[in-house]
Amino acid sequence: MFNKMIAAMLPFMPKSFVWIFSKRYIAGKKIEDAIKVSKDLNSQGIKVTIDLLGEFITRLDEAEKNKLEYLEIIDTVVKQKIDGNFSLKPTMFGLLIDKDVCYANIREIVAKAASYNNIIRIDMEDSQCVDLEIELFRKLKAEFPKNVGLVVQAYLKRTLKDLENMMDLHSKDNPLNYRLCKGIYVEPAEIAYKKYDEINQHFLEDLEFMFKKGVYPGIATHDKPLVEGAYRLIDKYKVPKNMYEFQMLYGVTPELRKSIVDKGHTMRVYVPFGEQWFAYSTRRLKENPKMAWLIIKAIFVRG
Repeated sequence: MFNKMIAAMLPFMPKSFVWIFSKRYIAGKKIEDAIKVSKDLNSQGIKVTIDLLGEFITRLDEAEKNKLEYLEIIDTVVKQKIDGNFSLKPTMFGLLIDKDVCYANIREIVAKAASYNNIIRIDMEDSQCVDLEIELFRKLKAEFPKNVGLVVQAYLKRTLKDLENMMDLHSKDNPLNYRLCKGIYVEPAEIAYKKYDEINQHFLEDLEFMFKKGVYPGIATHDKPLVEGAYRLIDKYKVPKNMYEFQMLYGVTPELRKSIVDKGHTMRVYVPFGEQWFAYSTRRLKENPKMAWLIIKAIFVRG
């Protein structure tokens, strides 16, 4: 109840107050902030994926602006010799307004990344977007087989079937590249697993499918039991270290992250930045009210 109350109040609080919480998980407002954070992570042997914050736009002129900013971001990151790739949300480019315009925008971004031999990761959003985003991924994967990846969410009951259905896109030379996460959006029980143990079970089931099929997974979790479960599967299938990576959010579970890196596994950290940090923070809290306790810790424990 307390968490939900904080989540409901947050959008009406001063931005300076919300920033106290948010700055631990967001690199900053400008690309320079993301570059600084990325260089620090790279110095620790950690790769990054850079994400300009923004989603669910309402006008297509916003999509054009976001596209141009992403093109500039890619040029800047490459020139700064950052060891990293890029993530984006299709609703930021008009997915729910005009899917063809969205495709054209993202195709231009993927083409720019491909010119540098880099990768764009298509984030998976809420359930209304899943079919559209798989369709988008299919089209881009066909043209840019080495330069596009997708996020899949273990808590959706459809995910394993989606993985099976997309195997026609997979080959040994151009393996499918997924980020496997639990999922954060609030979805009805009819389409999403709700219990912790149940979600974890399906996360590992999806991961095992990927290892069996030679798919490249980004194992995106801060949950120690899932990390240990991934270790067991890596050993079971003798997966080479160049055929998977672990992924985490910026500012979350740094001790666990370091333990994974110290064991010699590839780690990639999601580095979000941008002027839309406030909307991102308040939306994430509404989607996951349990994060409210982190606000209290950020204010009173860490100052």
